[in-house]
Formats: sequence, structure tokens, C-alpha cells
Amino acid sequence: MFAAAELIAIRSGDLTARINPLGAELWSLTDCGGREFMTDGDPAFWTGHAPLLFPIVGALNGDRYRFDGREYHLPKHGFARRARFEVIEKGPSQVSLGLRDSDETRAVYPFAFVLEMAFLLEGAVLHMDATIRNPGKEPLPFSFGYHPAFAWPLPGGAEKVDHVIAFDEPEPQPIRRVDPQSGLLLPAVSPTPVDGHCLALDSSLFRDDAVIWDHLASRRLTFGTPGGAQLSIAFPDTPMLAIWQKPDAPFLCIEPWQGHADPVGFADDLRNKPGILQLASGASRSFRMSVAVLAAD
Repeated sequence: MFAAAELIAIRSGDLTARINPLGAELWSLTDCGGREFMTDGDPAFWTGHAPLLFPIVGALNGDRYRFDGREYHLPKHGFARRARFEVIEKGPSQVSLGLRDSDETRAVYPFAFVLEMAFLLEGAVLHMDATIRNPGKEPLPFSFGYHPAFAWPLPGGAEKVDHVIAFDEPEPQPIRRVDPQSGLLLPAVSPTPVDGHCLALDSSLFRDDAVIWDHLASRRLTFGTPGGAQLSIAFPDTPMLAIWQKPDAPFLCIEPWQGHADPVGFADDLRNKPGILQLASGASRSFRMSVAVLAAD
């Protein structure tokens, strides 16, 4: 684990972001007044901050997958979140970090890959760009997801129950849940908790784990209190979304995903797993996410 002094800091005139090279993980996002918009990582609830989910999102059936007749073991959300990234480029307001395949990764994921993670501050906006490249000769099967945990309540004095998520588009479609023991995606769907564009936030939403949309209409949402502290969060390249917290924790995870956990009973080849992409040899695919801190009225 890194000490706070070892985090990489980037700054704009409005924000400071601190990134941990272990997992290329965003640990802190503060404004010029020192107000923190990310989780404090309280181990009583969850020590994560904003892990990157690669090469899978969610849990595998028995933590194992099959590829070309062989079986491999991978823990929930993959290995990138526990891997040390190397700094590629660093400036006052931006940093890029990279992870490549190694003997260790190929033992559990037998593919050549490059994962580059770029952070850029522009005024009151943090831009994040994850790019996966396939330097190998065969298609690269993978999923990717963001998992940032934002402070809930946000700084500004409002109560948790005053916070809402406002989607850019109406979201009437049903939601999905995972089995609490296995983490696998349940076959049943549940009615949406969204009223038009608006999701009223309450810890009771997460008694059965994450709220998952496997087909989301929106690619942007706002989290916070109307007229108070708010974050505008954009995710133009990911068609799925999960919202999660440990019940009653002081954070809320807003997680754009490409991919999700194995459905209950799934035992097919990795290439046929729902949500898996296949990246052609020599190709790349990027997944952007931005977080804008909006001024209170």
C-alpha cells in the first residue's frame, strides 16, 4: 500500500487529483478550498477508492473462466486494480500510466495487452481515458469498467437523503441484481427505481448489492443536491452502469461498465461471455469518463 506522500498529484486552478500508481487508482479529488469529493477509504466499509476493472468486470462463475478448452482463475474484477502501473508521462495537470502483460498476468490471462490510463485536469473537470491495445496476433477478449467511490454526502452540508442522481435520459428499463453469495448476475429483472430521469438515493437501495443497468440510455448523469454541491459525470463509451455502496457507508460508487458478472450458471468460453469485447490484432479501444465539479447556486 502506498503512503499519501507517494501519490501522484496533478493540479488545475480549480482541482487537485491524486493518483496511486498501484492500480492507476484515483484516490482523491479536491477543490481549491480543500473539499474532498472522493471516499475516505474507511476500512470499516471499503478500502477501495476508484479501482479499474480489467480484464473482467464482476465475478466469474467459481472465479474461473474457460478459453480454448483450458480453465483459468481470475478474482472478481480482474487483476489491474492490484497491479503496479508505470508512469509514462507526467505534467502539472496530467499524468499517464501504463500496464503491460507479464509472466504473472499471462498465467491467468494468456494474452498480450497494453492498458494505458490518462488523467487530465482542465479547470473544474477531471478527464480520465483508459485505452486498451492489442499487440498480439490473436483477438483480445476483455471487459473494462470504472469503479469510483464519491463522497456521500458531498461536501457542502446537505444530508445524504437530499442527494439524487439525475440521468440525461429517462431510464424506464428494469434493473439487474447479483446473487449476494456468488456475485453472479441473476436471471430475474426488477422494476426500475428511477422516476423519469431522477433516482432518489437511499441506502436501502443497496441492501441487495448493486443496482445494475445492462442497457442504459444515458451517457451522462448528475449526482448531488439540487442547488448545492453536484458532480456531472460523463461516460460516452460504456453502455452499462452500476451504482453501489456498502449499506450506510459514506460513499457512493457510480460505475460505468463494458461488461458485467457471469450470469448464474454460465460455463461457456470467455469469448461468449455477455459483455466481452474482442479487440482485433493491432487495434485499440478507449473508454472515457469525466467528472465535473459544479458550482453551487
